[in-house]
Amino acid sequence: MGILNVEHIVKSFDKTEVLKDICFSMEESEVLSIIGSSGSGKTTLLRCLNFLERPDKGIIKVNDNIVFDGNDKSYLKESVIRKNRMHFGMVFQSFNLFPQYTAIENVMLARRLQAEKLPDFKAKKKEILEEIRSEAEFLIAQMGLTERKDNYPHQLSGGQCQRVAIARALAMKPDILCFDEPTSALDPELTGEVLRVIKELAETRMTMIIVTHEMAFARDVADKVIFMDNGYVLESGTSDEVFNHPKEDRTKQFLGRFNNG
Repeated sequence: MGILNVEHIVKSFDKTEVLKDICFSMEESEVLSIIGSSGSGKTTLLRCLNFLERPDKGIIKVNDNIVFDGNDKSYLKESVIRKNRMHFGMVFQSFNLFPQYTAIENVMLARRLQAEKLPDFKAKKKEILEEIRSEAEFLIAQMGLTERKDNYPHQLSGGQCQRVAIARALAMKPDILCFDEPTSALDPELTGEVLRVIKELAETRMTMIIVTHEMAFARDVADKVIFMDNGYVLESGTSDEVFNHPKEDRTKQFLGRFNNG
């Protein structure tokens, strides 16, 4: 479980500033929903947290430890980035499963590659792999996919693929689990099964950040909500404050269709 502090994050692509002085914090076990129009910077923010993109400025802390400081080039070293990335699990829009591996092999893969670098891996290979497989089977069962564990991605529905992707992220035991539009690639009838899994994770008090266009879901699952617009955090607060009592006109405009629906 993780405590997160994001301080003055800035990110530009060429001359376009996509993130503008982003600041927010999360306590352990909180769920944060990030909402806003397409192009507002939501996905870029997640990618900066996971170091798929590197912020230009700012500080990121996990559990009060600095994992990125824009004024210290040592945080840009690939070895440091790989280590600090482990604090964040990432679930993408389009699953990103490896098609040549079964569901359970996809869940095991990162842990196995990590284990192979251990100095005692050869001597303890059987025990280590048995432990990794046992944990993967537990996560696959948690996702309701035990009977599908030996299927390849092309043999699974979109919702099942996304649940495998969630299990894969959990296998790395991250402090904070991040979702980037986890249902946007799914048919409406498959969206509910993935949202149910995320709600169940929230009930286990997993610290999570969820970028979503599912407004009812964002309202119901989140402890905190951030509304982003044009690269800024325009409004933040509890779910009730942002959805039911927004202060900014732009937030009211964005939520108008949802609240009137």
